[in-house]
Amino acid sequence: MRTFTRCFILACLLGACTHPHRGQPVEWVPPPGNGHRPFSELVRVGRMLYLSGQLGTDSTGKLAAGGIQAETRQALENIKHVLETNGSSMDDVVKCTAMLADIKEWAAMNEVYVTYFPRHLPARSAFATNGLVLGGRIELECMATRTETK
Repeated sequence: MRTFTRCFILACLLGACTHPHRGQPVEWVPPPGNGHRPFSELVRVGRMLYLSGQLGTDSTGKLAAGGIQAETRQALENIKHVLETNGSSMDDVVKCTAMLADIKEWAAMNEVYVTYFPRHLPARSAFATNGLVLGGRIELECMATRTETK
């Protein structure tokens, strides 16, 4: 038996290869409203919250007018609302992914983005796409911890 295989088997026996969610409650939270959407608004795994991507849309589903900065602000307000509704806050965000329709708008997006994280900046990835739903300029998704148990 190869050394790698022996080490892998030993690691699994010692618990290093166990399913990361085993023993932790998992809850899939549907999006609000009556419309069926093919995703969860967020998934709770223990104290972690995994949020679906948020566009810069208002409560009626329309994109915020004003381009990348207005859409970024609205997307972050949407994220803030989801977090606060689920026992968390912007201070508890540990990772974000920013998907931009045009990477040239990265600097303008950042001007708004940093104002939502005055205490610390989460880890982040950003990349350009070849199109977003509704013709949006940005979609943001985040992971955060829960500060309270609900």
